[in-house]
Amino acid sequence: MSPYANILVALTAGAFSFAAPAMAAEKPTIVLVHGAFAESNSWNGVIKDLEADGYPVVAAANPLRSVKGDAAYVSSLLSGIKGPVVLVGHSYAGHVISGAANGHENVKALVYVAAFAPEAGESAAALSGKFPGSSLAPTLAPPVTLTDGGHDLYIDQAKFHDQFAADVPEAEAKLMAAGQRPIAEAALGEPAGDPAWKKIPSWFVYGDADKNIPAAAMSWMAERAKSKETVVVKGASHVLMVSHPDVVADLIEKAAKTSSK
Repeated sequence: MSPYANILVALTAGAFSFAAPAMAAEKPTIVLVHGAFAESNSWNGVIKDLEADGYPVVAAANPLRSVKGDAAYVSSLLSGIKGPVVLVGHSYAGHVISGAANGHENVKALVYVAAFAPEAGESAAALSGKFPGSSLAPTLAPPVTLTDGGHDLYIDQAKFHDQFAADVPEAEAKLMAAGQRPIAEAALGEPAGDPAWKKIPSWFVYGDADKNIPAAAMSWMAERAKSKETVVVKGASHVLMVSHPDVVADLIEKAAKTSSK
């Protein structure tokens, strides 16, 4: 029998799920969704803290192809998780979780980490330009032309540290730059659908030295979403989940505890 046979049987039988260990009955599963120019391992420090405190964690691989398509992918992942969920998004993934949570009654809290919290019809590009301060555009490398005529965007590796991760050690930022995940250019201009933050409690954390999304924009979005708590980290860059994982994990746990009451 093929070594993959048992796996295929389990999948076709619907046995595959992200059900966590026994502790899942006591604590919600934390689902972490990375944004553009990052990847799942950008959550490693946060995951370490959460798992040390007994939380089951899933770090989703965000396709970064389109708001609607990425939200559908994360929604499918949520469908395989039993029990309550705290859904967390970084940057562009704020768009993704705002759509993905719809229709999932087990999603009890949304946490926006240096992230967009769009209203229906708003795009990431429009929101990042609503207030002055974003210096992302001139740091992008020449677009990569795709076979379908679209384009993928990367941050120029030489500019990555200063733009994206200024408070991360340079050697670590260099590795992040090489392993960054590109986003489809069209996704940044795609309008959001109905936002889940209108129905699900939300929490926000961001840095006041963010060069991708202006702090003023995130403050405005947090206030509009009636954030339960907003944490602003002085001097933090766009990737504060890397530079300040303890702060991010603490807020996620607070959201988990508050939403379970």
